[in-house]
Amino acid sequence: QVRLVESGGGLVQPGGSLRLSCVASGSILSLSTMRWYRQAPGKERELVASITNSVPVETNYAESVKGRFTISRDNAEKTVYLHMNSLQPVDTGVYYCNAVIFAATDLAPRDYWGQGTQVTVSS
Repeated sequence: QVRLVESGGGLVQPGGSLRLSCVASGSILSLSTMRWYRQAPGKERELVASITNSVPVETNYAESVKGRFTISRDNAEKTVYLHMNSLQPVDTGVYYCNAVIFAATDLAPRDYWGQGTQVTVSS
């Protein structure tokens, strides 16, 4: 059974930093693009950042986080990170990890989701 487990969320003051982690586990044949989404209260889920498994990797960011957030991955550890700096109250929300995974039990690669981790930016 494939799982994505996020960690690293919490309460931080404006201007602070956090690092989110997401670890993939289970019978994984391949792990390709990994993404971070977030959902603020009362709003739709939005894509924050993505990273491919190509060489060199390709990364993309939402305009609202460019220059403040950095996505990275460790393929050996099947982990994706989101380094968040200069956090503001508008960054508050539940952050979800998403990955395109070809699991041993699947017929083709598909999206998997984590359970989410809460990030609250408040003084």
